[in-house]
Amino acid sequence: MIDQRHDTLDHTPRCGDGRAPDPLVPAGWLPMREYGEDEVDFVIVGTGAGGAPLAAKLAEQGFSVIAMDAGAFFRPLEDFASDEMHQRKLYWTDDRLVDGDNPLQLGANNSGKAVGGSTIHFAMVSLRFRPEHFASRSKLGYGVDWPIDWREMWRYYEEVERMLHISGPVRYPWGPKRPRYPLRVHPMNAGAQYLARGAKALGIDWTETPIATLSTPIGKAHPCVYRGFCVTGCSTNAKQSALVTWIPRAIRAGAEIRDLAMVGRIETDASGRATGVHYHRADAWHFQKARHVVAAGYAIETPRLLLNSANAAQPDGLANSSGLVGRNLMVQLNQAAWGEVDKEVRAYKGPPSLAISEHWNYTDAGKDYLGGWTYMSQGPLPAQWARTLARTRGLWGQALVDEMNRANHTVGLKMVGEVLPNEANRVTLADETDQYGLRIPRVTFSYSDNEKRMMRHAVAFMKQSLEATGARDTWDQMDDTCHLGGTARMGRNAATSVVDADGRSWDVPNLWVCDGSVFPTVGGVNPSLTIQALACRTADRIGALARRGEL
Repeated sequence: MIDQRHDTLDHTPRCGDGRAPDPLVPAGWLPMREYGEDEVDFVIVGTGAGGAPLAAKLAEQGFSVIAMDAGAFFRPLEDFASDEMHQRKLYWTDDRLVDGDNPLQLGANNSGKAVGGSTIHFAMVSLRFRPEHFASRSKLGYGVDWPIDWREMWRYYEEVERMLHISGPVRYPWGPKRPRYPLRVHPMNAGAQYLARGAKALGIDWTETPIATLSTPIGKAHPCVYRGFCVTGCSTNAKQSALVTWIPRAIRAGAEIRDLAMVGRIETDASGRATGVHYHRADAWHFQKARHVVAAGYAIETPRLLLNSANAAQPDGLANSSGLVGRNLMVQLNQAAWGEVDKEVRAYKGPPSLAISEHWNYTDAGKDYLGGWTYMSQGPLPAQWARTLARTRGLWGQALVDEMNRANHTVGLKMVGEVLPNEANRVTLADETDQYGLRIPRVTFSYSDNEKRMMRHAVAFMKQSLEATGARDTWDQMDDTCHLGGTARMGRNAATSVVDADGRSWDVPNLWVCDGSVFPTVGGVNPSLTIQALACRTADRIGALARRGEL
């Protein structure tokens, strides 16, 4: 039997430039054949919220770009179904080991495996960071300061909001004044109306949620029809995922999107510069030459790639002189409160989050913890709801059937809460390998006392909000997390960060990181808008460096 990790014509291990194999490369997995590709300016590993905008904007500046993704290039109108089980094909479900005091649930809620990444199945909530959260250490006394000023990020937020045609309210109640959102708000479903009623009863601000799905036709694109299958992949193209926005723009500008290409290793030369990537496609390993390499695989796959690319010169992994690659993994808290009401809610109709409050993200008084959190209305689909009931309430058999029969009278609120950076929460490499022969990631996570206090406060407040609307028999869901960040922190110096403010590695000058792994902190809002804004900024900074001859 032929080992499919080897080239069928040449079984001699070698590196991309013909040098002898590095002693740190596992024997036998890296031999590859050249596809015959010409060297390109940039190869981008990942096509989600970080990689897709970067590919589009770099190609528009005249750079030659190949963006690779381990997943398939789907066509939503033809490939997506209104079926929760079928759409699991969008999630990254490859083997990963989890440990720590609070092992994470990975997959559907925080990673994707398809061109467009997790934006294909994200809930479309598009929020800006609170300005103080870019300097939480200086302004609020906790966390880490970002090396970027919030005013600069505000300009890039506006660029992304225009690109995604964000539907949002005329007046957003929190933070500095901002222009109107490009499109009008979506009508609120019953679940959102319960959030609004509870917030009014408790005397706090609320608003319709800014979301990345069309509320009016744009060109040939139809508006949202409120089917409710947003988090399993929109089959009407109303959702403004990277797949239907940035990826077409990148292709129009000349970028190549190479799907089903699992990148396993970044190659470097004797001078320490990246020369390209080894990737697995069509049952063989290949090598793509590049003048610059960008890791955009998100907070688990990016450090995994950097660590798997260790060599004799950088035995602890690429870009890891600080020892911080993989460290400071941050999730976001995703606890929920639920209650039963007399009227039919049918919260799954429409996007899941149509009303929101950032009150506790902008209010620091009255807390016994550090950090912020936002809460929003919820609309779980049936299979997801059944899993939630079985997991969190121990329901099974007839008891589960009975509770499912009450689903249309259940209303819920769910938080997105800030987890603080902690070096003990991290991604490392396990000894076990995957189907490509690559060492799989080990993800270690534990809550701090600070996060536990935030969860208790948030759940109690959300229950109080539901009860203020007349909901009864309230209960909580405490075991969930969402969204990832950290593991390749950006910063102002090489000793305390992995990349600089532009996403450029301190150690390897032509290696970049462009995804949520560069976040020094994660704030109390969903991260997708910030990841895309950072990608737009990185593209502009790369262009400026090239014009000055500093690339």
